[in-house]
Amino acid sequence: MTVFLCENGFDGILSGVYDVYASRLGIDNCRLELADGYEPELFCDVREVPREREKAKKVAETVRRRMSEEACLRLYRASLHKSPARADAILRFIALGLGCGSRILRMLQEKAVYEIFRMDRAVANEAHSLVEFARFERLRSGLYYGMIGPENDVIELVAGHFADRFPDTDWLLCDEVRRKAALHSHGGALVIHAGIEKERIEALRAEKAGDPYTDLWKTFFRTIAIEERRNPKCQQNMLPLRYRKYITEFQ
Repeated sequence: MTVFLCENGFDGILSGVYDVYASRLGIDNCRLELADGYEPELFCDVREVPREREKAKKVAETVRRRMSEEACLRLYRASLHKSPARADAILRFIALGLGCGSRILRMLQEKAVYEIFRMDRAVANEAHSLVEFARFERLRSGLYYGMIGPENDVIELVAGHFADRFPDTDWLLCDEVRRKAALHSHGGALVIHAGIEKERIEALRAEKAGDPYTDLWKTFFRTIAIEERRNPKCQQNMLPLRYRKYITEFQ
C-alpha cells in the first residue's frame, strides 16, 4: 500500500488526488491521508504531496466537466469537515465519479458517495447555524469583532454570508479553534488569515469597547424572557451548549 500525504484544505487534497493518478499505481493500491496527524504504518510506502494550485485546478475542472458543478461543491464542503478520513473519501468519490459521471450524485448506496454526502450535510448545517448564532461586538478602533469555535472548518462559508450582508462594514470573524480569521474591509475585500497567535486572540477579546448596544441587547434578552415558560431542554435542542460561550446574551 502506498500512502500519499497531502496538505489540509481543498487545494491540498485535490493535489493529492492528482498525484495518486499520476503515479499509475492504481486506486486500490493507494490511500490519501492528511499529513497533519498521520501516524506511520508498517509496510507502507509514504509519499508527501505538496500543495500545487495548478494540479488542484485540473482536478476540479475534471470533476465539473465529468460529474457536475454540484459534485465539485459537495466535495469542497466535505473537505472542510473535521473527519481525518475526508481526503481518502474525496479520492474514492472522484474515482467512482470518473466512471459514472453525474449519476454519482444519486448513488448513495456507495460508501464513498454516502460519506461525502454525510460530511457535506454536516458542514452546511453548521455553517447555517453559525450564520444565525455568530455575534459581533464593536472594538475601540471601530472594527466589529466576532468569535466562533466550530467543529468543522466553516469560517469561509460563514464569512461569505456576512460579506454579502455587511458589504460596507469593517469586521473581523475569528475561529479560535483553528486560529483562523476572516477580515472584511468596507471596500468589499475579504481576506482569510491562518495561524493567528493565541495572544492576539486574547488581545482582541480585551479590546472590546463596552458597546452600549451590547448591554441593550442583553437587557432585551432578559426582559422578554417569561420565567414560567423556561424550558432549558427545549432551548438546548434549538441552541446547543457549545455555541453559547460565543453568544453575547449568554456571557
